[in-house]
Amino acid sequence: MKKLLSLVLVAVLSLSLVACGGKTTTEPTEPTEPTETVTISVQAEGGWVSLYEEVAQVIMDKYSWANIVIKETGSFDNINLIGSTSATNEEVTDVFALPLDKMYGLNQNFVLASLPVKEMAERIGGFGDYDKGLGGEFQVDGDYLAFPLNVETLITFINKTNAETAGLDPMATVEINDVDGDTVLIPAWNTWFGVAMLNSANIELLGMNEDGSFFSDLTAEWADLTPEHQEFFTGLFNYFKKHQEMESPLFTGDDAWGYMDENFKTGGMNVFRIDGPWGTNGLKDLASEESIAVAPIGNITLNGNPLKHWKSGWALGVNSRIEEDEWKMKLALEFIEEIMSQERSAQWFDVAGKITPNAADDAYANLDAVSQAVVEKVMESYDAASKRPLFKEWDQVWGTWQNAAKSWASENPADAEAAYNLIKASFDALLSQLQ
Repeated sequence: MKKLLSLVLVAVLSLSLVACGGKTTTEPTEPTEPTETVTISVQAEGGWVSLYEEVAQVIMDKYSWANIVIKETGSFDNINLIGSTSATNEEVTDVFALPLDKMYGLNQNFVLASLPVKEMAERIGGFGDYDKGLGGEFQVDGDYLAFPLNVETLITFINKTNAETAGLDPMATVEINDVDGDTVLIPAWNTWFGVAMLNSANIELLGMNEDGSFFSDLTAEWADLTPEHQEFFTGLFNYFKKHQEMESPLFTGDDAWGYMDENFKTGGMNVFRIDGPWGTNGLKDLASEESIAVAPIGNITLNGNPLKHWKSGWALGVNSRIEEDEWKMKLALEFIEEIMSQERSAQWFDVAGKITPNAADDAYANLDAVSQAVVEKVMESYDAASKRPLFKEWDQVWGTWQNAAKSWASENPADAEAAYNLIKASFDALLSQLQ
């Protein structure tokens, strides 16, 4: 449309010159800046607001016509609002955060504007080979649909004081089968955490074939499972039974998080707990910094197989509704560039436990020892992590695994095979819906 208008303007000017006998005319000049206020809205989680407001002020001080409104709302709340309405909904912000796995669904609904990410990354600095990093994951059919914000995966947090009481080496590998139920606490029914256990045995909850059809390792009959997969469910069932006998709430979901927190406190029974970098400050509130150590997630094993999570991450996207508005896009892109500057990497960790993919080598030098260890072990665990599924149908796995795994507490299966069959029934139902 802009190209067409430009061609029409050239034609009109040419005719004018001919009509005036070739006399020189003064072409009207467009204003170099807007003559009216330009407003964009930006989504921010509660803990991010102070950082976002600081960045917004930098941009507004730079441009007298700029107005950036920070809207405090959860990232998933914002994404769910898009899903239930559309990107044009005024309550949906112009700039927002999104996790990697949500990109394909948003793209199919034409929510995300295409961004000049390579130029942005060059101005910001620190990204190296952009396409081989997290940034390349946010590209679909040649369009880059979001700018990388942070890499993440799960790691192991350790209460060293509790380890000493239990007579355990806090930095040694720990086998779940070999310790008491509370020594390692993992809410396996929660899919985000359960994935770390399932990945250790290379179990595909939901995969896509080349022809677009779906499959799951969890629809096989017990007798047809690989020995590794049978061993996995035997180990998970034994872990479940320990907690049933202790009458702990870990597998019911009710009060599971409070139970884990209480036991991670110094003097509690928990030594090893998997969590993400976002949990750093909360865990430091439960145990003193002197008591906490950090290790890669692979320091915990099940049946001798190291736990491993996904190569996950988040990005900042721009609402497609402003893609054709030059000045709104300018504000959106400059906001992203400013908040992703290398100088703000430590701020991102402080406010959200986020580890930016372009952080300088010394970005975290002034953080406390626990935080520095978290950054180091996240990157170590990230290198060993699996690629996460990125098709939108995987969204249905979250509830499928969670509901099936939590049913163990109410159904009280007699053995590993019976427990697996509860999982199988749920995934059989899921596959029948998808085929």
